Amino acid sequence: MGEFELIRHYFAAASCARAGEGVALGIGDDCALLELPAGEQLAISTDTLVSGVHFPESPDPFLLAQRALAVSVSDLAAMGATPLGFTLALTLPSAEADWLEAFARGLDRMAQQCAIRLIGGDTTRGPLSLTLTVFGRVPQGQALTRAGAQVGDLLCVGGELGDASGALPLVLGQRQAEPAIAEPLLARYWSPVPQLELGLALRGKATAALDISDGLLADCGHIAAASGVALLIEQARVPLSAALQAFVDTPTAYECALSGGDDYRLAFTLPPQYLADLQAAGWPLRVIGRVAAGQGVWLLDADGAPVQAAHSGYQHFEASSD
Repeated sequence: MGEFELIRHYFAAASCARAGEGVALGIGDDCALLELPAGEQLAISTDTLVSGVHFPESPDPFLLAQRALAVSVSDLAAMGATPLGFTLALTLPSAEADWLEAFARGLDRMAQQCAIRLIGGDTTRGPLSLTLTVFGRVPQGQALTRAGAQVGDLLCVGGELGDASGALPLVLGQRQAEPAIAEPLLARYWSPVPQLELGLALRGKATAALDISDGLLADCGHIAAASGVALLIEQARVPLSAALQAFVDTPTAYECALSGGDDYRLAFTLPPQYLADLQAAGWPLRVIGRVAAGQGVWLLDADGAPVQAAHSGYQHFEASSD
């Protein structure tokens, strides 16, 4: 099957490839055309996922597609943007019909869940990798960025952390667990849910935000650096799921939550006056610390003393310790 036939058969015919609001022209031409309402800006983010680096080799294609799109759309959530469309550049060792059919189904399901449309892309032969570019819209001046955190703000996260990192022994087949424990952990790894609605609710309230991809400590470091402040994280307030605590011991659970990455929850700074209304509205947020004068990220124990974390988070191209 040739490149264009492959695109037409597996991707252009998918439900998520149909034109809709904000997409004037999708797959089938040299470029897609997007429409923005007056007074709105275009938010764009690109992610590349490589086999053996960002996901295990020989993955389930249905789950891989869900994960790949979800982690990309999560960047739109972090900016408080409404999804419009995405492109997919897919590199495959070979064009296997069963693999492509399952991948396309997974991609379409996550696209429908995120209300985002496939508007173009490319396919080529080579080691398995995926590059997705997502497009969203946000009113002028209302995008959430990493800069803007103010001394006195609360530091919050959008729910329990560490499940995806904790799931890695299950993903890699190194351990097993009963379904009540394994299923929620595996779901957090393979099918993370971008917090799009929370991102919209934080417009005009949060002073800084991002999504947690490389670990809470490492990613909070980006907010601290961009905003010129210090972030103080109280370890005991970092939320852990029941499944994670049942699967690993407490120190390991905290290591997963603080440094493991792949959470794709929002971390954000919030003036205290907005907290009660957001909680009353049912938004999934947990206060884990505060913004202070200074620089960097500080992890504190129950007595307020600094704690040294074993790892800060995942980094590409990090020098080997050997």
